[in-house]
Amino acid sequence: MSDIGKQRIKPLRTNYGHIERRIGDKPATRYQEATYDVQSEIGFHYKPVYDSGRDLYDVNLTKIVMKDWYSFMDPRQYFYTPYVTARSLQQEVMDKNHTMIDKQNLMATVPEELKQQVRNVVIPLRHVEYAANMNNQYIADKCFGASIAGVAAYNGFDHIAMSQYISKLALMLDDNEELTLLAAKEAWVNDEQWQPLRRVVEDIWVIDDWFETMVAQNIVLDGLLNPLIFGRFIADITGKGGLPISMLVSFMGDWYTETIRWTNQLVKVTVKESDANKDLLCGWVEKWLIRVEEALQPLAQTAFGPEGTKHLEDVKQELLDRLAKQGMKI
Repeated sequence: MSDIGKQRIKPLRTNYGHIERRIGDKPATRYQEATYDVQSEIGFHYKPVYDSGRDLYDVNLTKIVMKDWYSFMDPRQYFYTPYVTARSLQQEVMDKNHTMIDKQNLMATVPEELKQQVRNVVIPLRHVEYAANMNNQYIADKCFGASIAGVAAYNGFDHIAMSQYISKLALMLDDNEELTLLAAKEAWVNDEQWQPLRRVVEDIWVIDDWFETMVAQNIVLDGLLNPLIFGRFIADITGKGGLPISMLVSFMGDWYTETIRWTNQLVKVTVKESDANKDLLCGWVEKWLIRVEEALQPLAQTAFGPEGTKHLEDVKQELLDRLAKQGMKI
């Protein structure tokens, strides 16, 4: 008799039928199993009363046309488990940073002038981050294909996290008093500096085409704002005694480096599909670049003084260069 422990039993199937039709008769990754063809396509019981000409999940909710909406797959291969695991580890780092700064009273080492600059530049952005969550959840609701719905939903969660990190920073600036939070809200609603950006944020809320929302929020607004403030501005104040503040917002820089991996891939896949897609994306990027750049000018001046315009131009060029590598030249 042969040793049963050495026997190899070939499974009747190596993956699910709908996965096999895409990748062949070979084992699938957990990400593929959790993503491919999850989108509902048939069997809808009714059309939405607010838009009776289209289905609940409809490819016509955007002008972008794809033969297969699963042409795009997240290069990070995030589904629920790896996403939560990754963010949990990052949360542990942020918690340790907060604990150390609080325990060692490191915020007291930051010059008061620098604290005030952070109050003026960073804290009102908690409202921008919250709005970014709303935009991404709109994309997740209206888009077609689980691969895009997944990255949009997770991106929304990340923006909520960043809004909360900014709120925690505000509280630590004032020994857990709400003075900075209240002042930031007042500035966001009434301060002239913030009204152009507030107007852009609210206009993105009401875009109908979810892919244009994707372009305006995740490619243009994030592509200019994050490297300008959480890249260049935070790097600048770190060298002036603002290291504790840098530690409290370190997630933002790490998040942006990770996020551009999937936005780059999304642009590359969409542009490659057709010239019509490419023209649409270029038009949307041009439209929102003009608006966002103009809206960020006052913030850039507050953050960097006379050098603000130069810093904004630099991050804009970095964005354009990145898009050009994906086949979209503006």
